Amino acid sequence: MQIGATFPQTEIGTDPKAIQHYAQAVEQMGFDYILAYDHVLGADFSVRPDWRPSPWGGPPGYVHTDMFHEPLVLFGFMAPGTRRIGFATGVLILSQRQTALVAKQAAEVDVLTGGRLRLAIGTGWNDVECEALGMNFHDRGPRSEEQIALLRELWTKDVVTFKGRWHTVTAAGINPLPVQRPIPIWLGGFVEVVLKRCGRIGDGFYFGRAPDDGARAALQRLRGYAREAGRDPAKIGIESSIQLSAASTEASLQAARAWKALGATHITANTMKAGCKGVEGHLEALRGYREALRKEGVG
Repeated sequence: MQIGATFPQTEIGTDPKAIQHYAQAVEQMGFDYILAYDHVLGADFSVRPDWRPSPWGGPPGYVHTDMFHEPLVLFGFMAPGTRRIGFATGVLILSQRQTALVAKQAAEVDVLTGGRLRLAIGTGWNDVECEALGMNFHDRGPRSEEQIALLRELWTKDVVTFKGRWHTVTAAGINPLPVQRPIPIWLGGFVEVVLKRCGRIGDGFYFGRAPDDGARAALQRLRGYAREAGRDPAKIGIESSIQLSAASTEASLQAARAWKALGATHITANTMKAGCKGVEGHLEALRGYREALRKEGVG
């Protein structure tokens, strides 16, 4: 099982030296990858009462005061200071971006990192972002399937001709092509249709939930959808985020044990909202958790 660290987007600040130090330190600790969340825009909820609420209920999870570094640019910045560690999105909101441009940017990151990119994508829940980026919020699900098909074409062929419902490419291609052909595409989301989609066309699934009975049932359904599509469920990766607790390392270890028992292939330690003070606080929390996982024989 691979062990990742969630880049503390909302708390790390903007000091380039601190960000590079974080990436290098996480690599030295033995983490397998760094995962970054994605939001292009955050709305001012105080003047946008019509804003679509977050899928986890209550007020929106992120607003305009929450900092988000752009993941693909971030990974390109981190790459020269690292040698081994992988980079993953969790998740990139593909449906609000131009597909060919994402193909180009992701291929560039994969080239600059020597094939260390994993692209987890989602359809998003924030209609404010789709509005600002000129994309239709209401067809984002089926459109994302066409986007995935086109991405894989662009990453594996020198010249592509593609005619879909939303995309047309006529005898054109990106250069350079990525090291990985294609770059792995994982899916993440909160609704059943995304589980079905992953079972049919995803390389892995990103779970943002606890390893409870609901997660176990969802995993069983995902594997069933894969079998229905004629795929081997064992070849679909499973990842979950584990929130580190300032009060109890044991609770976070228990979550890792539970996910391992469920068959997870990747777990990602999240230090945001764990009471960490500065970059060193986040690194200290990660260092302690990584050592605890080693002693447990997890990862």
